[in-house]
Amino acid sequence: MASYTVNCSILLDSVPLLQRPAAAAQAGFTGVEFWWPFATAVPSDAQVDEFVRSIEDAGVQLTGLNFFAGDMPAGDRGLVSWQSRASEFTDNIDVVVGIGERLRCRAFNALYGLRNDECSPQEADELGVENLAAAGRAVQRIGGIVLLEPVSGAEQYPLKTAAETFAIIDRVRGAGVDNVRFLADFYHLAVNGDDVAAVVADHAADFGHIQIADAPGRGEPGTGDLPLAQWIADSRTGGYDGWIGLEYKTAAADPFAWLPRDQRDQPA
Repeated sequence: MASYTVNCSILLDSVPLLQRPAAAAQAGFTGVEFWWPFATAVPSDAQVDEFVRSIEDAGVQLTGLNFFAGDMPAGDRGLVSWQSRASEFTDNIDVVVGIGERLRCRAFNALYGLRNDECSPQEADELGVENLAAAGRAVQRIGGIVLLEPVSGAEQYPLKTAAETFAIIDRVRGAGVDNVRFLADFYHLAVNGDDVAAVVADHAADFGHIQIADAPGRGEPGTGDLPLAQWIADSRTGGYDGWIGLEYKTAAADPFAWLPRDQRDQPA
């Protein structure tokens, strides 16, 4: 069983982005994950090299990386099903695979994208399935998986429940690509009103990754009322043996005070 991994795109935000892997290591973690750490789908070689060095120099494992998702602070939530920006997603795939190969990262999260007026939902889903299949085939070359997750807080994001997300994954599998996996973000599932305990009971062995934050508030475990420890334990019993991603917001001086140091690099 793998340990906790720190999402350095949302945590440790008091230090510059590329210093966060080292800060995570200093806090006692051996794994980190990132949203796409660049402003464009295809950054310069120098930018990629700088990012890779930040992980290598910190001595941590990159456990997960997002594909380019557009301008997240402005409200974008992925390009997978966004017709006019499809080329940005496809151009991004090779960059993601290259980083994954260099850093031995094998899990890559593809945010699906918001509904818009460019095309019908049916056409958007056809494109989404096509792009997920292309991403799956590409990361398969390095033994990787593509992750797909429900998202909360974005009304036009069409995948809000586990059932909606698995329906797209099943369509990709029907297209002959079987390495797209469900990202079980317990916070998003709970906020969207899904029955998280039932999702865990039915699908834990199918999870490609787990991420956690408490609700309400998206804070660290213990700040809300979600039974995160129970859901993690039940996922383990159900067959999930991967990393647990810490993807929460906190203003605490020690963002990991809830987790004893001697448990940060132990099986989660």
